[in-house]
Parts: sequence; C-alpha cells; structure tokens
Amino acid sequence: MPLLEVNDLHQGYRRKPVVRGLNLELDAGAFGLLGPNGAGKSTLLRSLATISRPTSGSIRVFGQEVATAKELRAARRGIGFLPQSFAYPADFTVTDFVRHCAWLREIPRSRIPEAAAEAIGRVELGDQAGTPLRRLSGGMLRRAGIAQAIAGRPRLVILDEPTTGLDPHQRVRFRELIRDLAQESCVLLSTHLVEDVAHTCAQIGVLYEGTLRFTGTPAELEALATVDAPGDTPLERGYASALSSSASQPAGAP
Repeated sequence: MPLLEVNDLHQGYRRKPVVRGLNLELDAGAFGLLGPNGAGKSTLLRSLATISRPTSGSIRVFGQEVATAKELRAARRGIGFLPQSFAYPADFTVTDFVRHCAWLREIPRSRIPEAAAEAIGRVELGDQAGTPLRRLSGGMLRRAGIAQAIAGRPRLVILDEPTTGLDPHQRVRFRELIRDLAQESCVLLSTHLVEDVAHTCAQIGVLYEGTLRFTGTPAELEALATVDAPGDTPLERGYASALSSSASQPAGAP
C-alpha cells in the first residue's frame, strides 16, 4: 500500500485550473518534482500536505482517505511540510520554533524536546539553537524550516524549494540528509533546479501546466533527451525535452 496515493486530482483558484487530472503513487524513498516557475508545483504540494482541499479527485495518505476533519488531523500527524515561504515568530529561537511546530503536529509532549534537538542537529544548526529567528541568515532560516519539517521523523516529508538560500556546501549536506531521510520516509522534493534531484532521487516527475509530463527514473529522463535540447548535462537535456509537447510522454507511459 503506497504512503501517498493521488487519483484524478484537480486543483485551482477562482475557477482557474492549476493542477489537472493528476495521478501519483509514492512510497518510501525520494521523489523529485521538477518544473518551471508557474507549473503548479506549490499548488500541488499544498494539496498533498492537506493544506488546500482539492477541487476534485482524491488523496489517500498512509492508506486512508483525507476528507473529513478527523482524517485530516490524523494524516497531518505524519506529514512534515516546508512551504516555499513560511511565516515565523521573529523572536522565537530556533529551538522554540521547531518545538512549536512539533506541538502543532501533535507529537507527544514528552517527545518534543528530543525530536526538536535531533532535527536541529540534522540540519547542522545546533550552534544556533538559542538564536532568535530574526537574527538568522537566509540559509540558516531555510534550514530551520527544514528542521521543523523533519522533527519527529514523519512518514511523509514534503519540501518546496528547500535549497533556496543555501550555499554550495549546504546544498551538498542537504542532499546527504535527503538520502538519509529516504531510507525510512517518503520524501517529496520540489524544485526547478535539476541538480537538486540528480543525486538524491530514485524517481522524478516533471510537472508542466498542471500535468505530469513524465514520471520515471533519472536514467529514463536522460533517455528522453533530444540532440538539440538545451542543457549542460544529459538529465538537464532530458528535462528540457520532457517539457516539450513533442518529446514528452504522459505519466505512466512506457
């Protein structure tokens, strides 16, 4: 049974369709969602994180439907979510912030201090644990956001543009973290940077205009590359080709 199952998902705002008839099944491991700005990635992730209710279609998390308030609450206990931008209390320390987010996700109170400390250590912010968020650099703040998403080792981790603001060294360390998380959780990583998923994700999806133009392995995406496709690597050229209607395939196509 997949940890996340999406069937014929439609999502939009003010009658404007954004996600169109999307189907997806994910289990433990890392899945990289690629797509240009405006492709619908953030809208899709908010739906999968149960923040936005779909216009139509269904989402099953951990084998259960997510529709009623009770089902939403149960699902959210096992979901860690980092949105592309997030609000935070500026005077909270890193520890305060991660503990507060763990409490919101209903991690048992007795476990919160240990879960927060572990998550902060995994993103290498231990030396800043007592620093107010308003005094953090952009990269540090992003790592604090990642820490709250992984506190308590949730079964489903959804990260929207998590490497924004990270320097090259931090991005390498982040990739190591993703590989570690994927050993026990389903990690859904959204980005428009191909290199962010090239070394971390066993499966990749390409989203364009609200539909999945490709799902498969990195090698299968590379195989889509056409001779004249732009890009510096085979994966970048395959990604560019998947965005082209003449070269792309519908999700699940052989």
